[in-house]
Amino acid sequence: MRSASGRFALFFTAVFAAAAAAAAVVLWWNTAGALDRQVEAAIRADATALIERRRTGGIDDLVSAIEDRLAVDVQNESLYLLLDPAGRRLAGNLSTWPSEASIELPWLRIPLQRDGTVSEARLLRVVLADGHRMLVGRDVAEKLRLRALLSEGIAWAAGASAALALLGAWLLRRALERRLSPVYRTAAAIGTGDMTRRVPLSGRGDEFDKLGVTMNAMLDRIARLMEGVRGVSDAIAHDLRTPIARARAKLEEALVSARDEEALRAALEQGIADLDAIARVFQAVLRIAEVEAGARRAAFAPTDLAPMLTDVAELYSAAAEAREQQLVAEIPPALPLVGDRDLLGQAVANLLDNALKFTPDGGTVRLEARLGEVALEIVVADDGPGMRDADRARAGERFFRADAARTTPGSGLGLSLVRAVAALHGGEVVLEDTHPGAERRGLTVRLRLPVAQGVTEA
Repeated sequence: MRSASGRFALFFTAVFAAAAAAAAVVLWWNTAGALDRQVEAAIRADATALIERRRTGGIDDLVSAIEDRLAVDVQNESLYLLLDPAGRRLAGNLSTWPSEASIELPWLRIPLQRDGTVSEARLLRVVLADGHRMLVGRDVAEKLRLRALLSEGIAWAAGASAALALLGAWLLRRALERRLSPVYRTAAAIGTGDMTRRVPLSGRGDEFDKLGVTMNAMLDRIARLMEGVRGVSDAIAHDLRTPIARARAKLEEALVSARDEEALRAALEQGIADLDAIARVFQAVLRIAEVEAGARRAAFAPTDLAPMLTDVAELYSAAAEAREQQLVAEIPPALPLVGDRDLLGQAVANLLDNALKFTPDGGTVRLEARLGEVALEIVVADDGPGMRDADRARAGERFFRADAARTTPGSGLGLSLVRAVAALHGGEVVLEDTHPGAERRGLTVRLRLPVAQGVTEA
């Protein structure tokens, strides 16, 4: 009983027993109870007829009616006794007035001995208007035998039901343990460090399969997170080792070979800039972790992204003009959305920063926004070298940088933040070629965000 399966089995047994008891009560009411009601109805009808006979024909006619009834009683079940006001017996097959008949209750149930056997009599006491007294009843021995037979049958049925209930409870407990044992074994294996184990599915699609699917999805998620943690640790150790070593080398070189205070100050400023870049990387990692954990969901509010996109486009237009690039923005007047305006602005800024970084001088970067019935889409397209299909599959991993991006400044965290922001808003990030088939295919990033119910395109 300490196991959940045992308690489920006990509950099954209790329900089965309650159902069997209810069936027995209904059966008893419809058989033994019906027999009692039938006997009482027959006695009451007989007594009513005799009272009417007494009213219309007098006491002699009543005596004659009782004798006639006894004469035609083949089964010898009818019981009568008629006494005059002095207590003398006038008619009937009962010898004496029973002591139980002296009470006020009209119905009597007394033991009856006939032909050497003991049975039971069901009697109705009737007091006539002129002081005569009468008992009208039936010998219910046959009905008692039928009731005993019914009771015995119910007892045997109850025993069989109890046996079936216990058998069913045992089978239910075994079935539950058998279906849950793969979950136990998988959890035990995961507890020992084997993250490759998964809960096997039966293919029936029942509740246990749903539990298995949910657990497997959870384990896959845990495995991906652990792999991501290992990847982040390795990437931090690899990508930050070089700038830290470079900053240290520059500071050591300045300490040893600085010719004057001005050279030393320049070296220190360069070291501070390198350390600030490293701090920004850590800040970006922490921000991504915060977004992925859902901590920023409390900042969600109805907002209009059109002014934010316009401000970001104006900010990066200056950088595009400095490189003789063109930033084309197509933004509708209103883009209502429920979300975190600052995070979405940072995500769009990261996309524009990457697009301008990889677009050659004189190229074009496009920023577009569309509001549909179910989703708001922000598109950033560039004329850069594009991205291979294999690299797209890993794009968004922290610190991942494609081979074409190794020579450009950056930490490989920009697209990771964009994906984290999209996931926080229930959206997605889609990467496509801007110019399929061309030598410089370019890259188009589509940030799709679900809109609030009822928002339609302006």
